[in-house]
Amino acid sequence: MIRIALDAMGGDSAPHVEVAGALEALRDLAPTFRMQLVGRVADIEAALRAHGTVDRSRLELIDAPEVVGMGEKPLAAVKGKPRSSIAVGLGLQKQGASDAFISAGNTGAVMAAATLLLRLHEGVQRAAIGALFPTPVHPVLVLDGGANVDCDARELVGFAHLGSVYVRDVLGREHPGVGLLNVGEEDEKGNGVVKEAHQLLKQANHIHYVGNVEGRDILAGECHQGGSTSSCATGSSATSCSNSTNPRAACSWAC
Repeated sequence: MIRIALDAMGGDSAPHVEVAGALEALRDLAPTFRMQLVGRVADIEAALRAHGTVDRSRLELIDAPEVVGMGEKPLAAVKGKPRSSIAVGLGLQKQGASDAFISAGNTGAVMAAATLLLRLHEGVQRAAIGALFPTPVHPVLVLDGGANVDCDARELVGFAHLGSVYVRDVLGREHPGVGLLNVGEEDEKGNGVVKEAHQLLKQANHIHYVGNVEGRDILAGECHQGGSTSSCATGSSATSCSNSTNPRAACSWAC
């Protein structure tokens, strides 16, 4: 059985859109899936009534009376609202009562709560947001997609490892290429952080590093230096890259 906790209070039209999506998902998913709707139970019940008779054998309602607004500061919201749908939903995963948590709410609050409640895996310095870009070849995973403002070279290498593992284990591509997003493919391109990350990635084990890549390579789904890519760390290449056009932003992608 796979239990998915859904933040029913996340998003602009919550909980109506979330409830409708959960019901549609249960119709499409295998019978082994269960959906846990986390939020203000009275509001969720009202949204369910709009759908008439609903089979609740695979639905569970979890009460979370507090809501984190989209404009709230992430860390303050997480600490100040311990009974929010985000905190309660991630708490279910921490307790082993849920297998996954999904939210369309405050992204920063989800990242902060996940870091505080679930902690980082050993060896991971920073969490990152991964965004799948559709391409004519196959999806390219770009990270970090907005969780961090300042990153050092070793953190960019960490994003490359995260992206490579995700593309390999989740997307099923055995040897994903990793690129570093940069302003050019040459070794001397980029700022100091990106140049250092480039050298570290060339020496990194367990990563198929294809080198620096440019933004156009992401949408093409391939890197001219090393064929197709699977993940990228935004900085200068295709699988793992950091955005050197903005020295304060960093990301990596994989394809």
